[in-house]
Amino acid sequence: MKQIKIAITGCMGRMGKQLIKSSKSNKNYKLVSLTENKKIDKKIFGITPELNTDETFKKVDVIIDFTVPRCTLDVLKIASKLKKRVVIGTTGFNNNQEKKIRSYSLKIPILKAGNMSLGVNLLMYLTEIASKSLGNSFLSKVYEVHHKHKIDYPSGTALMLGNGIALGKNKNFKNMIGKKFLNKKTFPYSKRINFNSLRKGEVIGEHKVMFSSGKEIVTLNHESFDRALYSDGALVAAKWLMKKKPGLYSMQDLLNFK
Repeated sequence: MKQIKIAITGCMGRMGKQLIKSSKSNKNYKLVSLTENKKIDKKIFGITPELNTDETFKKVDVIIDFTVPRCTLDVLKIASKLKKRVVIGTTGFNNNQEKKIRSYSLKIPILKAGNMSLGVNLLMYLTEIASKSLGNSFLSKVYEVHHKHKIDYPSGTALMLGNGIALGKNKNFKNMIGKKFLNKKTFPYSKRINFNSLRKGEVIGEHKVMFSSGKEIVTLNHESFDRALYSDGALVAAKWLMKKKPGLYSMQDLLNFK
């Protein structure tokens, strides 16, 4: 198999470092370019990190981006011009930024996921099934825990799960969003979807979806213990994207959940 040439943006960040580690241990991928938002005066596996430019991405097949929304959009602008595929693990986009991503996907293949883990994406699938099966007599809420360095809340994964609840009820997710709490010990169920985000220590990720009828509670949960879950998933996404036409894809598409 021909090696897939990849670029990793935000190479000095937590996920950037993990992606480098995973890509170097997998012979199916060749690390070609690394980028950061400023010049780095050292080489990483023989590669000097550069800024996001046409020249930096010219020789790659796929760009893997776990950064911040503004950076992701800069990357997409260049990728669209060069016709490069992009895997996006960045979260925290606003509505206008989401629209821009969709517009870029008309020109290039993009896989965007709030979480690259197989288990988390299975959880979303099960959440949709549970929401549909339990019906409107059950109220719902979503709880998530991440390390203290994570800024955005609710997490992209929590929002994915909330969307799964809405899909199960055949409702518009934006209209279903309830209150967003931060670091609360308890938080209520609601006819809408309430979220509680806890930021502490170095927790990699924990997510719970809870449904309550007042007489019983159904809980679906997932815990992450190794950041390699996400980097390995991103590499699988990069490989899968190689055969795709322009469009906006998700891990649900990759895993072919029906």
